[in-house]
Amino acid sequence: MEGFLNPNEVLKELKLREEMSAADFGSGSGGWVIPLAKQLEEGKVYAVDILKEPLSALKAKLSLEKITNVQLVSADVEKGTDIFEDSCDLVLMTNLLFEVSDKKKVLEEGKRILKKGGRILVVDWKIKAPLGPKEGRVSPQEVKNIALDLNLRVEKEFDAGSFHYGLIFIK
Repeated sequence: MEGFLNPNEVLKELKLREEMSAADFGSGSGGWVIPLAKQLEEGKVYAVDILKEPLSALKAKLSLEKITNVQLVSADVEKGTDIFEDSCDLVLMTNLLFEVSDKKKVLEEGKRILKKGGRILVVDWKIKAPLGPKEGRVSPQEVKNIALDLNLRVEKEFDAGSFHYGLIFIK
């Protein structure tokens, strides 16, 4: 993929079905939640963020767009969420891992809430990308090593635009 990160283009990599359930860790104000919720019309999306302000902004956007299949979850994913075990088909971690100190804990929580055969999508900054934050970047290989430690299988690795990489893992 060329250009900047495009959630709709990246989500095509996942072959979504409208009845799936998903969680977006570090959802912010909904850059991924809204396109995901529109594709999972008959499913459910958990928008998880540690900060209240972006969740509040997301709540307003959801209301404006009349999207009703999103549940807002205020939580620190490094400490876990109250989302039920084995309840999601998909967990998104987009532009998140560079921000957290315990990447393994975040992936563990993603695995915990995933159904067997569910997927984790990781999208993060390429190490040498000229844009974006310089601190905390994590290479695709580092993420794969953590995932393999957790018995997650690598399904796919891809370019998610000029500045990001994408990884899909299966539980």
